[in-house]
Amino acid sequence: MTIDIEKVNDICVAALKGRLDVITSAELDGALDGLISSGAKKVLFDLRELDYISSAGLRSLLSAAKKLKAVDGRIALSSLNSNVAEVFKISGLSAFFDIRDSKDDALSVLA
Repeated sequence: MTIDIEKVNDICVAALKGRLDVITSAELDGALDGLISSGAKKVLFDLRELDYISSAGLRSLLSAAKKLKAVDGRIALSSLNSNVAEVFKISGLSAFFDIRDSKDDALSVLA
Protein backbone atom coordinates (compact mmCIF):
# COMPACT_ATOMS: atom_id res chain seq x y z
CA MET A 1 0.00 0.00 0.00
CA THR A 2 1.12 3.54 -0.61
CA ILE A 3 -0.04 6.63 1.25
CA ASP A 4 0.20 10.00 -0.47
CA ILE A 5 -0.47 12.92 1.83
CA GLU A 6 -1.28 16.43 0.67
CA LYS A 7 -2.60 19.44 2.50
CA VAL A 8 -5.65 21.28 1.18
CA ASN A 9 -6.07 24.39 3.32
CA ASP A 10 -6.32 22.96 6.86
CA ILE A 11 -7.33 19.45 5.72
CA CYS A 12 -4.83 16.61 5.38
CA VAL A 13 -5.77 14.37 2.48
CA ALA A 14 -4.36 10.84 2.67
CA ALA A 15 -4.79 8.98 -0.61
CA LEU A 16 -4.47 5.24 -0.08
CA LYS A 17 -3.50 2.95 -2.95
CA GLY A 18 -3.37 -0.83 -2.95
CA ARG A 19 -4.35 -3.09 -0.06
CA LEU A 20 -5.06 -2.04 3.51
CA ASP A 21 -4.62 -5.21 5.52
CA VAL A 22 -2.82 -6.64 8.55
CA ILE A 23 0.56 -6.04 6.92
CA THR A 24 -0.01 -2.43 5.84
CA SER A 25 -2.28 -1.15 8.61
CA ALA A 26 0.70 -0.35 10.89
CA GLU A 27 1.99 1.99 8.18
CA LEU A 28 -1.33 3.83 8.16
CA ASP A 29 -1.36 4.02 11.97
CA GLY A 30 2.12 5.55 11.96
CA ALA A 31 1.24 8.07 9.26
CA LEU A 32 -1.85 9.18 11.15
CA ASP A 33 0.05 9.49 14.43
CA GLY A 34 2.51 11.75 12.60
CA LEU A 35 -0.29 13.90 11.20
CA ILE A 36 -1.96 14.32 14.58
CA SER A 37 1.30 15.07 16.37
CA SER A 38 1.96 17.78 13.78
CA GLY A 39 -1.40 19.37 14.62
CA ALA A 40 -3.77 17.92 12.00
CA LYS A 41 -7.40 17.95 13.08
CA LYS A 42 -9.17 17.29 9.79
CA VAL A 43 -8.27 14.22 7.76
CA LEU A 44 -9.78 12.97 4.54
CA PHE A 45 -8.99 9.44 3.44
CA ASP A 46 -9.30 9.31 -0.35
CA LEU A 47 -9.93 5.62 -1.05
CA ARG A 48 -10.35 5.89 -4.82
CA GLU A 49 -7.36 3.60 -5.45
CA LEU A 50 -7.78 1.31 -2.46
CA ASP A 51 -8.37 -2.15 -3.92
CA TYR A 52 -8.96 -4.10 -0.72
CA ILE A 53 -9.58 -3.52 2.99
CA SER A 54 -9.44 -6.19 5.69
CA SER A 55 -10.71 -6.15 9.25
CA ALA A 56 -7.26 -4.87 10.30
CA GLY A 57 -7.67 -1.99 7.86
CA LEU A 58 -11.13 -1.21 9.24
CA ARG A 59 -9.64 -1.25 12.72
CA SER A 60 -6.98 1.27 11.65
CA LEU A 61 -9.60 3.65 10.27
CA LEU A 62 -11.70 3.30 13.43
CA SER A 63 -8.59 4.02 15.49
CA ALA A 64 -7.96 7.10 13.33
CA ALA A 65 -11.48 8.33 14.00
CA LYS A 66 -11.04 7.86 17.76
CA LYS A 67 -7.67 9.62 17.79
CA LEU A 68 -9.06 12.56 15.85
CA LYS A 69 -12.13 12.78 18.08
CA ALA A 70 -9.81 12.95 21.11
CA VAL A 71 -8.25 16.16 19.71
CA ASP A 72 -11.62 17.58 18.58
CA GLY A 73 -10.83 16.60 15.01
CA ARG A 74 -12.90 15.21 12.15
CA ILE A 75 -12.50 12.46 9.60
CA ALA A 76 -14.14 11.73 6.27
CA LEU A 77 -13.77 9.04 3.62
CA SER A 78 -14.25 9.52 -0.09
CA SER A 79 -14.41 7.70 -3.39
CA LEU A 80 -14.85 4.13 -2.15
CA ASN A 81 -14.92 1.58 -4.94
CA SER A 82 -17.73 -0.97 -4.88
CA ASN A 83 -15.69 -3.70 -3.14
CA VAL A 84 -14.48 -1.44 -0.33
CA ALA A 85 -17.94 0.14 0.04
CA GLU A 86 -19.44 -3.34 0.39
CA VAL A 87 -17.03 -4.18 3.24
CA PHE A 88 -18.09 -1.02 5.08
CA LYS A 89 -21.75 -1.82 4.50
CA ILE A 90 -21.50 -5.46 5.62
CA SER A 91 -19.47 -4.54 8.72
CA GLY A 92 -21.96 -1.83 9.68
CA LEU A 93 -19.16 0.73 9.86
CA SER A 94 -20.55 2.96 7.15
CA ALA A 95 -22.73 4.52 9.87
CA PHE A 96 -19.64 5.57 11.85
CA PHE A 97 -17.94 7.50 9.07
CA ASP A 98 -18.84 10.47 6.91
CA ILE A 99 -18.48 8.76 3.53
CA ARG A 100 -18.75 10.90 0.40
CA ASP A 101 -18.81 9.99 -3.28
CA SER A 102 -16.08 12.42 -4.28
CA LYS A 103 -12.98 14.01 -2.83
CA ASP A 104 -14.36 17.49 -3.53
CA ASP A 105 -17.59 16.72 -1.69
CA ALA A 106 -15.67 15.41 1.32
CA LEU A 107 -13.39 18.46 1.32
CA SER A 108 -16.40 20.76 1.40
CA VAL A 109 -17.89 18.84 4.33
CA LEU A 110 -14.66 19.12 6.32
CA ALA A 111 -14.05 22.78 5.46
